[in-house]
Amino acid sequence: MSQLHPFGPLPRRLTLAALPLLLAACASGTREPPAPRVELPAGFQYASAETTAPATPIDPDWWRAYGDPELDALLRRVAEANPELAQAEARWRQALSQVDAARALALPQLGAGGGVTRSGGGTTSSGASAGTRRLYDAGLDLSWTPDLWGRAAREREAAAAGADAQAALLDAGRLALQLAAAQGYVRLRALDAHLALQAEADVAYARSLQITRLQYEAGLVARADVIQAETQLQSLRTQAFTITRQRALEANALALLAGTTPSDLPIAVREGALPAVPSVPAALPVDLLRRRPDLAAAERQLAAAHARLGIAQRAWLPDLSLSASVGWQASSFARLFDTPSRVWSLGPRLAATLFDGGARRANEALFTAAYDEQAAAWRAGVLAAVRETEDALAQLGTLAEQERQQARLVELANENERVVGYRYEAGEISFLEVATAQNLALSARRAALDVRAERLAASMALVAALGGGWQAP
Repeated sequence: MSQLHPFGPLPRRLTLAALPLLLAACASGTREPPAPRVELPAGFQYASAETTAPATPIDPDWWRAYGDPELDALLRRVAEANPELAQAEARWRQALSQVDAARALALPQLGAGGGVTRSGGGTTSSGASAGTRRLYDAGLDLSWTPDLWGRAAREREAAAAGADAQAALLDAGRLALQLAAAQGYVRLRALDAHLALQAEADVAYARSLQITRLQYEAGLVARADVIQAETQLQSLRTQAFTITRQRALEANALALLAGTTPSDLPIAVREGALPAVPSVPAALPVDLLRRRPDLAAAERQLAAAHARLGIAQRAWLPDLSLSASVGWQASSFARLFDTPSRVWSLGPRLAATLFDGGARRANEALFTAAYDEQAAAWRAGVLAAVRETEDALAQLGTLAEQERQQARLVELANENERVVGYRYEAGEISFLEVATAQNLALSARRAALDVRAERLAASMALVAALGGGWQAP
């Protein structure tokens, strides 16, 4: 007669004991994809080679380098009151709550319950009704699932990475909105400068019209000169409405970015030159790109996708849960907590899915594709960051030279306007040449304003492309 083991046949026990180890070995053979690597260039192609001073990051208040208190107040208001930033901040708090929920998965769960039931029906042997019975019960349940395979740890890792990504997206949104507000403010102040230029030209054109009328009354010029001078002045005054309308639209856009209405954020017309463009250190380290919050968000989203893929790959492993419970049952509430009414249970439980129709394999393929998507998005973000920086540097380099050339053109156009004016007053030329010289000078001054505004906008775009400000030591 064969000897029987007290807990069942020995081969069956060994098979059940080896099942978790076998599944763990299979899972350990699943290789997780490595994090992608994108090699950054050694330097920027369009960086200036005039100096070799390195650049170091400074505080987030990068706009203070432009020395404009109104710009400083505007961007601070954008950071405090913009509704899009409020939404991003709420999403970040939601992500933090998910981190707390993921941490709770690894902790034991304790529950309590109690109740009373009434039952009846049936008859006794004598044919009488059995009557109604009451049953009181109360109990405590304790359960815990040990994190044998690291699933709970991966849940916490994914949640933490998601929260970090939302925090980085909040910073990225703040930087993008402040950049939009700063560039809009530059455009608005450029329009203010255009209005001041229009006012100066209005005075000059009105004076030319007055001279032309006096010369016409003296019989020195034809009526056509007077009409041409009047047409030029009227055209100038008509153009002022276009500038005023554009300024109103820019002011309305700034109010929206600041989270308020245009009536609550009046921006008065200000005369004066645009602020100077801060100098850019020639040796901008490419590592500054790592400070960009959108790249940090993409990297954290990639880490979260990597953790979720790890969870999907561990779905093949069994779950081991430990549970304990203690309770009381009695027919009367007074005897509920007596010792004879107490019941209890304690023991482990091992559960594994043997067949799911391919659901786990499909889920793993899903998260693999999601990981590949995030990897491609992160790489695309790095390449876009390099391109944005190169674009800003290229614009700054060409615009700086263009501003110098435009300043020389303004000088020549102003001198030409003076010479032509003297010749017209002397009766040597017609008013057509005067109008041509005045329009050329005005166009040159307008172009100079536009180039300065473009340089400021490009300078701000470079700051945003590098994730913040810089300072040459």
